[in-house]
Amino acid sequence: MADVEAVLAPWLEQTTGVFSAAETPADLENALPMIRVERGGGPDGRFSLHPRVYVDVFAATADEARTLSNSVRDALVFLRGPVNGAVIREVRCDAGPSRQPWANEAIHRRGATYTVSLRPA
Repeated sequence: MADVEAVLAPWLEQTTGVFSAAETPADLENALPMIRVERGGGPDGRFSLHPRVYVDVFAATADEARTLSNSVRDALVFLRGPVNGAVIREVRCDAGPSRQPWANEAIHRRGATYTVSLRPA
C-alpha cells in the first residue's frame, strides 16, 4: 500500500517550493520554512487507505506560517489523481490551519488535519 507521508511530502515540496518531510530536522531553525507531513491514524481498507494526516508548517514569523499553511490547505483540498505511486481520490480538511505550540519561541508553527483517500497506482 502507498505510504501517505512518502506520497504527500515530495508533492508538497514540489508544489510549494518549501522543504517538506515526515520528520523535523534537528536544526529546524536553520531549515525554515518547512512542512511536516505525518500520518496520525485512519482506516486502511483492502484496496484503499483513508489516513488522517497532520500537516504542520514551521516558519520564522507568524505571518509566514499563516500564509504558507493556507497555501498548503488550498493545494491539498484540490489534489486529485496520480501522485508519487498513488492515486488520490479525495483530500478533506478536517481541522483547518491553526496556531500550535512549539518549544522554541523563535519558530512559529501552524497545523491542520486532513483525511486523504488514496489507493496504490
